[in-house]
Amino acid sequence: MHFISEQNLDEGITEREFILDDISGILWTPPAASSAAPVPLILMGQPGGIGMRRMYPRLAARARSASAQGFAAVSIEVPGAGERTPVPGVEQARADLVRAISAGEEPAEDVIDRLILPLVDLAVPEWQATLDEVLALPEIGERVAFSGGVIAIGVRLAAIDSRIVAAGLFAGSHVPRTTMEEARRVTIPLHVLLQWDDEGNDRRMALDLFDAFGSTEKTLYANTGGHTGVPQFAGEDAARFFARHLGAAVG
Repeated sequence: MHFISEQNLDEGITEREFILDDISGILWTPPAASSAAPVPLILMGQPGGIGMRRMYPRLAARARSASAQGFAAVSIEVPGAGERTPVPGVEQARADLVRAISAGEEPAEDVIDRLILPLVDLAVPEWQATLDEVLALPEIGERVAFSGGVIAIGVRLAAIDSRIVAAGLFAGSHVPRTTMEEARRVTIPLHVLLQWDDEGNDRRMALDLFDAFGSTEKTLYANTGGHTGVPQFAGEDAARFFARHLGAAVG
């Protein structure tokens, strides 16, 4: 991992951009982070196809929230997004999905697989490589959580990487049947956010996925409203979840 820039944000947060192989990312650390007092880490996922530059204001806001709790945060560019090479077949699959939804049809399973599984197959090893590097930094502690982004990526990470001790997931995308199967292997505490009236996604699928999780502690947090209508207090509840499982206190 090669750091290419560093700046100090408000509240004493350090923001460092880095490159890992051909992956770009950003690491935010709170002012209290040090080798003598390493801090927990939140992996901040992103939606597919948007790109980290466009997502930066939202990512920085999430990083500030994490820092206020005493956590570091890291985000990496999603495969095929931003300046990364497009993932073969994904754009056609996305067009097929939009066409089906616009026509009021149920998207075929193969369309969902073609859209989501290539991203999962590429992104999960990249997240694990990023985690290897960030956890080697002396100011970063060993407790790690995953937050947001493409839910299928979060599910696979939670299923296969024992370093992740909790996850906050956003039930805002279609999921392949493979993801449903992987969810049964997830046993860590979960906080799942669902927008009840999300116009572009399948509520029944989201409920089935929640039911499939093998975790004994899992909370489904549902609010009325569409995909972009998440109320501010939903973030406050997610913050309390991370504080409970990463060891910091929230006032």
